[in-house]
Amino acid sequence: MKSIVYRVTGEPSVLELVDRPVPEPGSGEVRVKVAVSGVNPTDWKSRTGSRPGDDLPFAEVTPNQDGAGTVDAISLEAAEQNPRLEVGDPVWVFLSQHERPTGTAQEYVTVPVEHVVGLPDGVSLDVGASLGVPAMTAHRALTVSEQGPSRLAPGALADRVVLVAGGAGAVGHAAIQLARWAGATVVTTVSSDEKAALARAAGAHHVVNYRESDAAAAILEAVPDGVDLVVEVAPGPNAELDLAVLKNHGTIAVYANNGGDSVSLDVRPFFARNLRLQGLLLYTVGEDALQVAAEDITVALKAGVLDVGEAAGLPLTRFPLERTAEAHAAVEADAVGKVLIDVA
Repeated sequence: MKSIVYRVTGEPSVLELVDRPVPEPGSGEVRVKVAVSGVNPTDWKSRTGSRPGDDLPFAEVTPNQDGAGTVDAISLEAAEQNPRLEVGDPVWVFLSQHERPTGTAQEYVTVPVEHVVGLPDGVSLDVGASLGVPAMTAHRALTVSEQGPSRLAPGALADRVVLVAGGAGAVGHAAIQLARWAGATVVTTVSSDEKAALARAAGAHHVVNYRESDAAAAILEAVPDGVDLVVEVAPGPNAELDLAVLKNHGTIAVYANNGGDSVSLDVRPFFARNLRLQGLLLYTVGEDALQVAAEDITVALKAGVLDVGEAAGLPLTRFPLERTAEAHAAVEADAVGKVLIDVA
């Protein structure tokens, strides 16, 4: 089979197209024939490592956590654990390369059965490959507030106001769609008219271009009582804004460190309004939270939520497998929308 590998950390040029044997699923594993591989910022960051040339924990690594395809083989233990999965079923996979050398940038991948999820009828493989890290991160961000729901479903966020920072990004896009499906009023911040159009297409009720207006004033004009929950990609630069718009018992759910590694908050209003600064990282959130997210996302997919493409607010940029290095470089350069690799 064709596979993309790297043996040391570094620039996209360390990625190499090779031939490898088709892997056999181990105990508790499913082999998936990959059709589409999704690229996330964590994929290129893992490839880069702390510095170029560092050794890896494995002899070689195939990148990319997310993807979609069809079930090709199932181990006995996996079949017992999930008897609903059958050979030929369309599926999406998540965290396929976490603490493992085998990501989705190859024709076949073996994945723990817990991280293989059936795609509902009518849901495309492009959507499946775009879920994983973005949708599951968004789900977690929307379910960690002090007085909010622990699960997402229609009405779960009714009467709540959610502010999504960076609504044109992959996580932001998923957060807008899931929050609106769950009944929230959704506000988002963007940096351009192009991104504003994408955020509106995703379903945001109010879109604020923070480069053209006083963002806090514009948000409070749209939602005078303030914001219950912020889905935050840039906690450092946005700390003052978040503090200005959050209501009592509000939560800032932080999933990334865009714009810097430090956060400075005015302490008095922070404790006076009982605010919460909640970190989240999909890789350490725990299997229970991952399974809850997968279940809720499946319900949302059946309801027609989480579509992709420009009309849905998430443009797709595609590369063939042999150009995986270019796909990684595009994500590293902050390509707008979702970058996918056509494997099959």
